Amino acid sequence: MALKALLFDVDGTLADTEPHGHLPAYNRAFRELGLDWKWSKALYRKLLLQPGGRERIDHYLVEHKPELGPHQADVERDRGAWVSELHKLKSKYFRRRLKSGRVPLRPGIRRLMLEAAQEGLQIAIVTNASKASLQPFLAHALGDDLRAHVSVVTSGEEVANKKPSPDIYQLACERLGRRPDECVAVEDSAIGLQAARSAGIDVVVTVNADTRHQDFSQALLVVDQLGEPGEPCTLLAASKAAPRSKPMHVDLALIRQLMAAQHPHTD
Repeated sequence: MALKALLFDVDGTLADTEPHGHLPAYNRAFRELGLDWKWSKALYRKLLLQPGGRERIDHYLVEHKPELGPHQADVERDRGAWVSELHKLKSKYFRRRLKSGRVPLRPGIRRLMLEAAQEGLQIAIVTNASKASLQPFLAHALGDDLRAHVSVVTSGEEVANKKPSPDIYQLACERLGRRPDECVAVEDSAIGLQAARSAGIDVVVTVNADTRHQDFSQALLVVDQLGEPGEPCTLLAASKAAPRSKPMHVDLALIRQLMAAQHPHTD
């Protein structure tokens, strides 16, 4: 079994987009509409259990029943349309934050992507995010040099069921022309891990503040970041093949070692 492709989630994996991009953008959109809402980090962490931005807004409306003021009639008439308009406004402010450089890539992402490209691996982006959020991220946070190495991009709008359903990973494998056992996903959340594993794909998890305490027992490896040479990541959990006593960063050699240990009888 040979590693042929790396499949990257976006929000929380490639960059800390949630605390530095999406959350402030939501709160800015709420203020513009005159809504007396302000999502805290604690509340937003709970809302992240929903599979997408529109779903988070809709869940908040249904479960928290916030005051809607002059928007009450619009929500009662067509809640879905109103949620979509609010999400569009939020996406506008998210794009502004990306353009201003306030959402940098997480440690080790650039290094691992370039290593994969140099070795001829395919790279895919596999995310629940909407195209309105995804395209500015690719342009301003990922940049032209890394984007040139991305073979496939799949967004949540292209499948019937978002993560934790496996649909989006199945679509990515189909477009890459790869079997699941030739791929490894890089994810940050239990939802993403479940989606990839349900599609038969091994997963490396790089947690963030919002996901650190989730269940990642099915992952090949769990780290706090991918790390850099001389700036090791913290190993949080791993299969038996991972180094446990020395500083490390996640590279292709380690990923292949973990895959071989996980599937010892597979050629």
